[in-house]
Amino acid sequence: MNILVTGGAGFIGSHTVVELFEAGYSPIVVDDLSNSNASVFDGIRNILGKDIPFYQVDCNDFDKVKEIIEKEKIDGIIHFAAFKAVGESVLKPVKYYKNNLGSLLNMLELMDNTLAKKLVFSSSCTVYGQPDVIPVTEGTPLKKAESPYGNTKSICEDILTDTVTASKDLQIISLRYFNPIGAHQSAEIGELPNGVPSNLVPFVTQTAIGKREKLVVFGDDYNTPDGTNVRDFIHVVDLAKAHVAALNLLFKQTDKFYDVFNLGTGKGNSVLEVIQTFEKVNNIKLKYEIGPRRNGDVEKIYGNVDKAEQILGWKAEKTLSESLKNAWAWELKLKEKNI
Repeated sequence: MNILVTGGAGFIGSHTVVELFEAGYSPIVVDDLSNSNASVFDGIRNILGKDIPFYQVDCNDFDKVKEIIEKEKIDGIIHFAAFKAVGESVLKPVKYYKNNLGSLLNMLELMDNTLAKKLVFSSSCTVYGQPDVIPVTEGTPLKKAESPYGNTKSICEDILTDTVTASKDLQIISLRYFNPIGAHQSAEIGELPNGVPSNLVPFVTQTAIGKREKLVVFGDDYNTPDGTNVRDFIHVVDLAKAHVAALNLLFKQTDKFYDVFNLGTGKGNSVLEVIQTFEKVNNIKLKYEIGPRRNGDVEKIYGNVDKAEQILGWKAEKTLSESLKNAWAWELKLKEKNI
């Protein structure tokens, strides 16, 4: 089965490419490299011992993506490609709506015009907004998103629901991620944001290695055990494996199909817990300070992930300590490569 992986040079995408290949699928990557780096393909090659087909194309370019789908005889799509920085989305909402909605609409139109009828969509726990009760389940009512980024994911899910309802043969799964962290155990691939990281862990590792002067914790006055935001941090390799499980389920379907799954560990850790665990497992003292809250941040969220275990046969296996060890090994590898 040939699987088109949009955004496949990114953090989650690259790890999913590896897991797809190891599960017997043939991944083909489309990525415009706007928030990723072509060097990731060296790491993938080192892990797999072979090159993965790669097209440097923007998913908003309908004609070029259609050409790739037809040329590569694509059987299914995993759609990661999207802008994802919460803070930036608050400042540049139009950029986020145009890209994130536009690229998905292109994929759906292409699915209608090609033989690729199966799609795994990269959604997010941000669709829950600030929930009244945690852990959230897939049945938790969706509240207003706290950021334009989160709202794009919510709107995309609405688009998917409507599209499958109207279709004859589309089969789609939305995966609501919590917070992916870590890196491949080989340290050949990991999180490599362009510019200043918007996610916590790469900021932690870059501060530890000296690329950043200090880490700022955005607020310590939240209603949480230590006052800092609480998130469900999941190892990126566990998350990648869930995409394989989702595809496996889609390829068993014969009629039109749509479902959503939470992907996380099922428990929350605070920002300070992450910092302290990183310091402990890597024997490093981190320079950080408390700053003001950041617009668009949810106070606390983690998910119930029973549905994914029961239906996908998947659950997260790696610990926070493993994730932070792997993330640090990846940062050390980047220093060795002068990246």
